[in-house]
Amino acid sequence: MNQPIRALEDQDEPALLRDQFRQLLRYRALLACGVVVGLLGGGWLALSGEEGYTSTGEVVVRSAASDPFAAGASADKGINIGSERQTAVSDTVATLAVATLARQGDRVEVGPLLSGLQVTNPPNTLVLRFSYTGRTPALARERAQALADAYLEIRRQRTENSIANMVEGYRAQLSPLTAQRDQLTEQAAGSDDVAGARANLVVAISELSRKISELRALDTTPGYLTKKPVAPSGPTGAGLPLLLGLGGAVGLALGLLLSWVRLVFDPAVRSTRELVRSLGAPLLGTLPRERASAGALLAIGRSGSRLAEEYRAVAFRLAYDPSFAQRRRLLVTAPRGDGAGAAAAAANLAAAFAEMGRDVILVEADLRTPALARDLGPAVQGSRPRWANRGERAWPSESRMNVDVPGSGAFTLIAGRRTDNVPRALTSAPVGVIVAEGDRPGAVVIVLAPPVLSYADAVALIDRVEGVVVVCDPREVHRSDLERIREIIGAAGGTVLGALLHPGRSRHERRALRKAARRRTGGERPGRGSEGGGPEYAGDPAETLGLRPFDSTAGHR
Repeated sequence: MNQPIRALEDQDEPALLRDQFRQLLRYRALLACGVVVGLLGGGWLALSGEEGYTSTGEVVVRSAASDPFAAGASADKGINIGSERQTAVSDTVATLAVATLARQGDRVEVGPLLSGLQVTNPPNTLVLRFSYTGRTPALARERAQALADAYLEIRRQRTENSIANMVEGYRAQLSPLTAQRDQLTEQAAGSDDVAGARANLVVAISELSRKISELRALDTTPGYLTKKPVAPSGPTGAGLPLLLGLGGAVGLALGLLLSWVRLVFDPAVRSTRELVRSLGAPLLGTLPRERASAGALLAIGRSGSRLAEEYRAVAFRLAYDPSFAQRRRLLVTAPRGDGAGAAAAAANLAAAFAEMGRDVILVEADLRTPALARDLGPAVQGSRPRWANRGERAWPSESRMNVDVPGSGAFTLIAGRRTDNVPRALTSAPVGVIVAEGDRPGAVVIVLAPPVLSYADAVALIDRVEGVVVVCDPREVHRSDLERIREIIGAAGGTVLGALLHPGRSRHERRALRKAARRRTGGERPGRGSEGGGPEYAGDPAETLGLRPFDSTAGHR
């Protein structure tokens, strides 16, 4: 029985990822909520946001040059394109553009004007791209044009101002030199020293005059508007379909994140791998859900029943298991709850073994809420009338009944009966004699015990039965419960043969179960009931013990 466990541990990484993805898909409600929230957010952004229109113009920046067509002349001489980009988005350019737009009838402040402007520089170029986003196509085009023209005008003014300042400086230097030259000219012309000084002054005056002439001859064109802004034909930005798609993708990612968080903190068994690892035993089978059960506890004997075939498969698997074949004794229990699934599994496994020709004894060791004989209904034969129960001996004496399975055979049922001292009754010698009948050739003893984590009744029987089958709902059992069951059974000297999964009850079935329990409690007198808790069983201890009563229809489903 350890080979399937090792096989699960040896799976490759893709199989583990697929398993984890399937676990995330269990929380479909969270995934659906995430997608819905994302779609609503995308739709809200698309419908609530104002449509924007973007117009773009491109400006090539150039420096002042005396002869732009001369060999070796470079347009990017002394240009820092990063500084020029900062100038384009400055308040100085915006102020000039505001004045231009005001003359055109568009009154706007500097801050709102700059909020719609974006200036970029394509790599390895001297191009500034002016992009302006406005409420209308015409507004975007006009403001982009005004900002580009304002930048060129500011740059031209700065170039001209720089040239004027330099010319004024040269003239300031030229004035005293000219005065000295005139002064030396009035002196005697025959002096060599005066002639030399005058010649030097003439050279200096000529150099300054040449520089002034070169500055005045400079081409101060700041740049060219190579691409004029035009009115855009459609709004920019993501449209409704794109925003809905992005919202759905983001919502799906959010749903997966929430599902992962829910999966991390979920104490329930998340997969078959975790169940097998926590319990330390293989999975014997998974029972299908059958709605057409007609209120019968036994599925064996109904033609065309998938549930019956699953029970037969589990019985055959147990029959060929070495651990069970050696002792032929089986204890069926549940982790918690009312044990309805365990009762149905014990009865159907007994019928399956009887169908295989085995001499089967089914012992109901639930002495607190015995209901198996009542739930088997007409199939139980040999129950005594109510008056014959007076003065009866302690359980399990004189509690044998025959259970007829149509078309499959019969098995012996030792039904439970409410007992004052349950631990003494379970550990009594008659119980040991009944369990020892499993040593006879061809005999099988199946013991139905209450939930192992609710009462210690199953623990009291493990040392005699040894083989244990845990019947549980994977959506309700916790990993810690399975680990505790494995430790309890191992400490008591038993072996977990495997786990049998049954489908849980729906909300409608649980509501119907509570109504049936209230009807039974209000319409019958509480009492000890007939022997074995058969059809004459009266009284429902569920209210006293805080347990949910057993309903055959809901339990079978």
